[in-house]
Amino acid sequence: MTLILGLESSCDDSAAALVTGDRQVLAQAVVGQNSAHQPYGGVVPEIAARAHVEVLPGLIRQVLDEAGVVVADLDAVAATAGPGLIGGVMVGLLAGKGLALAGGKPLIAVNHLEGHALSPRLTEEDLGFPYLLLLASGGHCQLLEVRGVGRYRRLATTIDDAAGEAFDKAAKLLGLPYPGGPAIETLAAEGSPTAVPLPRPLLGSGEPHFSFAGLKSAVQRAVASGAYRPADIAASFQQAVVDCLVDRTRRALEQGGAPTLVVAGGVAANGAIRGALQRVAEQEGRRFAAPPGWLCTDNAVMIAWAGAERLAMGLTDPLDVPARARWPLDAAAGAVRGAGVKA
Repeated sequence: MTLILGLESSCDDSAAALVTGDRQVLAQAVVGQNSAHQPYGGVVPEIAARAHVEVLPGLIRQVLDEAGVVVADLDAVAATAGPGLIGGVMVGLLAGKGLALAGGKPLIAVNHLEGHALSPRLTEEDLGFPYLLLLASGGHCQLLEVRGVGRYRRLATTIDDAAGEAFDKAAKLLGLPYPGGPAIETLAAEGSPTAVPLPRPLLGSGEPHFSFAGLKSAVQRAVASGAYRPADIAASFQQAVVDCLVDRTRRALEQGGAPTLVVAGGVAANGAIRGALQRVAEQEGRRFAAPPGWLCTDNAVMIAWAGAERLAMGLTDPLDVPARARWPLDAAAGAVRGAGVKA
C-alpha cells in the first residue's frame, strides 16, 4: 500500500492530504481565504501567496498527526507545480521539495488540471480510460479526451473567459460575495431562468470552443438597466451557462467514441450544471461520472491521488522541477482564435 502526501496551493486554498494507492483518504485539511479576498471581489495573488506561507506548514503537521504517520512512512510527496498563481504554486512546490529532500522520498510535480482530470478515478474504481472530460473551473473550461495518465488530447477550450470566471464576475456585478459560483446558484433558486434574455455564445456553432465574455457583458447591461430582479438575472445567467456547456459537450460526444462523460473542476459542483450534463450523457448513451462536490473544488486529495497514479507508472520528478504559471495538459494543442486564450 503506497502512501502519498499531497499539497495544493495553486490559488486561494491551502491544502494537504494523505491518500493511499488503494483509494483510502487517511486525512485531509483545507484552509480557504474567502474573507481575505472578498473586499476585492476576486483573488489577490500577493495576499494568497502570503497566506499559503502562513498556514501550509501547520496543515502538513495536522494531516500527518491525524493519520499517525511521519515523513519516513511516506512513499512520495506530490505537490501542485502549476498551472496557477505563480507565488502560491511556488510555496506549495517548495514545501514539497523540502519534505522530499529531508525524507529521501520521491517528488511528484502534479499538474493541477491533471488532479481534476483523474479525481473521478479515486471515487469510481471501475472508471477506465478513455473518457471525455469537461474540465470547468475558475481559470479553465476545456473538453479533453483522457487517454491515460499523462495522455490528453484537447478538443476545445475557451476563447476568452472560463465558466467559473464568468460566475465570479456575474456575482460581483450582482453585489454577491466571493466566491461567485455558490452565491449565484443559491440566488438562482429564487428566480426564473427565462426572465432575462441573455445570449448563448457559440451555441450551435460548428467550432468546438467556448466563450463567456459576451454573456458576462450582457449580465452587466441587465443589472445596469434596473429592469430585472437580481434572482432572475442569476437564474437566467446560470441557465445560459448550462445551455452553452451542454451544447458544446453534446457536440464533442457526437464526434467522439469515448464511452464515459466525466465532468470535474469547481463548476462541476453546481447542481444545475451537473444534472444537465448527466442528462446529456444518458441521451447520448454514455456513462456519466463526476467526483463528489468536495472533490470538485481545489483540494490536496486529488493532488495526492494524481501522485499515486503517476508513482504507479514510475513517473517522478527531479528536485529542480520548476513551478509554472501556465501548463497545458495537451502541450501539442494549437492556439485558438481570440485574445486572452485560457489553453
